Amino acid sequence: MFSHFSTSNKSQFLIGATSSGCGKTTLTIGLLRAIRKRGLQVQPFKCGPDYLDPKHHAIAAGRNAINLDSFLASAGHIKSLYSYYGQQADVCITEGVMGLFDGYKDMQGSSAEIAGILDQPVILIINARSSAYSVAPILYGFKHFQPHIRIVGAIFNFVSSPTHYDYLRQACQDTGVEALGYLRKCQSIEIPSRHLGLSIDTEFCLDEFAEQVATEVEKTIDIQRLLEVTSQLFPQPAEESTEAISPASGLRISIAQDEAFNFIYAENIRSLKKLGQVTFFSPLQDTHLPPSDFVYLPGGYPEFYLQRLSANQEMRQSLLAYCQSGGHLLAECGGMMYLGEFIADAEGKKYPMCQYLPQAATMENMKLKLGYRKVICNGQEWRGHEFHYSRIVAGSVPSLPRTQVYNAQGTKVDTPIYSLNRTIASYIHFYWGEKTDFISMITGRT
Repeated sequence: MFSHFSTSNKSQFLIGATSSGCGKTTLTIGLLRAIRKRGLQVQPFKCGPDYLDPKHHAIAAGRNAINLDSFLASAGHIKSLYSYYGQQADVCITEGVMGLFDGYKDMQGSSAEIAGILDQPVILIINARSSAYSVAPILYGFKHFQPHIRIVGAIFNFVSSPTHYDYLRQACQDTGVEALGYLRKCQSIEIPSRHLGLSIDTEFCLDEFAEQVATEVEKTIDIQRLLEVTSQLFPQPAEESTEAISPASGLRISIAQDEAFNFIYAENIRSLKKLGQVTFFSPLQDTHLPPSDFVYLPGGYPEFYLQRLSANQEMRQSLLAYCQSGGHLLAECGGMMYLGEFIADAEGKKYPMCQYLPQAATMENMKLKLGYRKVICNGQEWRGHEFHYSRIVAGSVPSLPRTQVYNAQGTKVDTPIYSLNRTIASYIHFYWGEKTDFISMITGRT
């Protein structure tokens, strides 16, 4: 992918953990903000398909966070993303997912795989709440399990005192892993949870939280040494095509984006901008759909805004008219729910929605359904991720013909992809940053 490298070094690293719950996101937020406060440009990345952590990263860093996912994209595409978005930054920080070596199949899809693809040094964060020198065999095992994964330092979380950290630091010294500091036990820097993951409520001030964590990071983590041990040559981005889109083929693309609909991969949007003119609209606030050749209704939190979405009848009618007239539309998860007859909240109260898809969704008896999805349609393969607590109640929307859906292990799953007129709808969040012909297939444009 890359024929040569830039001549300057850049601090770049992946924050991995021994397991989920070690505090990767808290540490990442704190480092992003603390480094930014030093006057450095810092670019955040996130391993895996998650939408929520990147929102936190963006607020802390002041730059959009980019997903790096080895199930959704090829190694070459991951390298291209990393170099493209990181080239203008002074520091690149990637937050891992789950434990360092946890993937959808062994190490496949793991943070370690991303670190290997990008040749990133790894900073290991360890939950030290109930341990001291016993972290030594953990450090030793993580360091030597896959020697090509370069663990260059460790940071400890939930440390009770400087004396406690002395035991942890000794364990690092005896295993050859540099101790770079710790975060103390502090309830004020623990992020409240939401049923889809970390909270993104307006009630929870993420900017203020980033400042609080940055203050803690600056007290007990050696940021300067961290930047030194993670400095290395940065790959130069591959040249991108600058070919303009002709007016004849350029699409008028409208994307829903507001508090209710915001689960969007940044690279998907960049890909859409190569296909035409992108305009954003709000189903919560706007009354009419912009002039459109293609409409994208992404997922999000419609269940938190049911009254407002239902009350905006003009927008609901505008979308209904667009779909009924044969407009091309892709609806994912929350966007699909919005297109249905109604959404019922957790107590069963029904709120009318666009009433285009003859089915409805409910938040009653919530149960998590998640996993990677591989879709085979007319011999072509597309990939995405499913994550939701709602469910569809009885409806009569036909499924996309000649389509099979599989999980990451290759087992067929019952996730439907609906097709009505020129609308495609599913619980799957698709990633097409590498394969824009996915949108061409939906719109019939080449």
